[in-house]
Amino acid sequence: MSEAFARANSYTEEDYYNLPENVHAELIDGQIYYMAAPSRIHQKILNAVNNTIFNYLRSKGGPCEVCPAPFSVRLFPENDKNVVEPDISVICDPGKLTDRGCTGAPDWIVEVISPGNSSHDYVRKLNLYMDAGVREYWIVDPLSTKIFVYHLEETSFKADSYTFQDKIKVYIYDDLWIDFKALGL
Repeated sequence: MSEAFARANSYTEEDYYNLPENVHAELIDGQIYYMAAPSRIHQKILNAVNNTIFNYLRSKGGPCEVCPAPFSVRLFPENDKNVVEPDISVICDPGKLTDRGCTGAPDWIVEVISPGNSSHDYVRKLNLYMDAGVREYWIVDPLSTKIFVYHLEETSFKADSYTFQDKIKVYIYDDLWIDFKALGL
């Protein structure tokens, strides 16, 4: 379950990086949200989708990298109050990659919903990713077996809904499809 740790003053990136290593959390708008360990199905989905993206990117060459969680993303370079750990981040600008993770918006983010934190991914993070300039955002919901795809670019904002029986076109690439039925989930 995602839960904010309230504090009169807001937290910063420095506070986030000073958390104990075994603590899984995100910093959003200066508040720390603790996260529970992911379930087996969560990890199965993350691995299957990440492997598909990794194999595609490797076959194409180029600058894009896929990074699965845990991987820190400081969404706004000028703001130290937002550090998230998306389940999967695709970054096509190598200049955004640092030793700590990514500084700036990834091109594509995939989040796999865990029970108890759905509003965190559906509302809070959707708005945050849109404001940061993420081009495409996928929410994969194992309980409903649905995938929600958000095209967040200003000129083409669009939302689509799919199931685990669908083959889904990745908007930011011309020839990448994720076939959820073939993933055997």
